Amino acid sequence: MTDSKDLLERKAQATPRGVGVMCNFFAERAKNAELWDSEGRRYIDFAGGIGVLNTGHLHDKVQRAVAEQLNKFSHTCYQVVPYESYIRVAEKINTRAPGDFAKKTAFFTTGAEAVENAIKIARAATGRSGVIAFGGGFHGRTMMGMALTGKVAPYKIGFGPFPAEVFHAVFPNALYGVSIEDSIASIEKLFKCDIEPSRVAAIIYEPVQGEGGFYTAPAEWVAAIRKLCDAHGILMIADEVQAGFARTGKFFASEHYGVAPDLITTAKSLAGGFPLSAVVGRADVMDAPAPGGLGGTYAGSPLALAAADAVIDAIEEEKLLERAERLGAALKEKLTAMKKVVPQIADVRGPGAMVAVEFNKADGSGPDADFAKKVQAHALANGLILLTCGVNYNVVRFLFPLTIEDEIFAEALSKLEAALLA
Repeated sequence: MTDSKDLLERKAQATPRGVGVMCNFFAERAKNAELWDSEGRRYIDFAGGIGVLNTGHLHDKVQRAVAEQLNKFSHTCYQVVPYESYIRVAEKINTRAPGDFAKKTAFFTTGAEAVENAIKIARAATGRSGVIAFGGGFHGRTMMGMALTGKVAPYKIGFGPFPAEVFHAVFPNALYGVSIEDSIASIEKLFKCDIEPSRVAAIIYEPVQGEGGFYTAPAEWVAAIRKLCDAHGILMIADEVQAGFARTGKFFASEHYGVAPDLITTAKSLAGGFPLSAVVGRADVMDAPAPGGLGGTYAGSPLALAAADAVIDAIEEEKLLERAERLGAALKEKLTAMKKVVPQIADVRGPGAMVAVEFNKADGSGPDADFAKKVQAHALANGLILLTCGVNYNVVRFLFPLTIEDEIFAEALSKLEAALLA
């Protein structure tokens, strides 16, 4: 047993403050939806490593697949000596991604890296440079990722200037009175005031905004974006780094819409806790960069690909799409019922198990970030790990493993209720 106080002192001396850390304890071991710290305390994990653990901590299939791969080889760099698993997992993703067209997949390491490469691919395919993103969106902490991200604090403070020719439109949000028409009009305004559409390579959006507050893109809006892109020869990129791989009740969140994006970025739960990301999209678009234009030393790690192969099988064999719908519905039902006794609950939302609750002040005068923080702190003190998000920091989001046992899920809902009432 290791003393947390000693570890906190060592952490302060050895690591920079810019790496913000939520918990004041240290993980020792974890399994599925449970985690134990270095002093033996138990927690139910409703954060999932920020959406990485849709199949839970150390899923048996994932653990076994990685162990088997580790007995073969750990690294060659795919661009030097390739391996079959890269092709096999790409084939699995290509057949599952939405869109009635030929697809190809390239692998990378992080979500931000996938986003950066999606922009590179779009620029190579169109010969254009401009990119349109949306307020409240989050696309990573690299320079292009920060440029695309529509939230200043804490991601952009002190890091500029950012890459040029990135523009932001408004994301539709009925709760705050931003209509679909308002959003589309803001793009048209960019075309009039900032950049002509013939110089725009891509429009990138999240089907469900992650850090922005779990706001879901309306189907009518996605169709309008598709129509706008087609009219001007612009590529449509769906950033599913957080929303993909069964979280919303579909393998890809874009399956909820009647139109398909040209490119999709994915990461997080793709490999069950191992660093892996991907861009999947139209074969002709994916082939636009010249050989050597895509890749990376660790891109498509054989260990991570073994994990991803097992994750895809687990999602289908264990019917996690259906389970996401069932667990998400139970959580939303619980939160909606609590509106009667918790007046700060302004909205409960989200497709499948990508659920969030937003808090406003009891008198309706505006966002209540303090209430969200208190709910999170009370839950943590009682063994439930929750994450907040939102431009106004007033949203609690839920990213529990879809494999969570029913009795553990029920226990977590009891802890959540206690935190809301406290």
